[in-house]
Amino acid sequence: MNRVVIHYCSRGSPCNWLLRSGWYAQELLATFSDELDEVALQPGTGGVFWIEANGQPIWDRKKDGGFPEITELKRRVRNAVCPERALGHIDK
Repeated sequence: MNRVVIHYCSRGSPCNWLLRSGWYAQELLATFSDELDEVALQPGTGGVFWIEANGQPIWDRKKDGGFPEITELKRRVRNAVCPERALGHIDK
């Protein structure tokens, strides 16, 4: 089962990243509709924003510096979930 979890800060300053997290989830589900079984949104506090795929971290706002560009996020999810899959123009 391929699962992505987006952990996001849901309240407080400068948080409330639900819309951003929902957009990431939508993009991942559209791109990996055949490969992903689930994309979960997990609210938190304290400025948290990180993403994991199949239990392995693939993005951390504090470590990686901000939020990922969607192309970079898709590359990292692909590498964790289905490394053999081509992403077309994103790979170039």
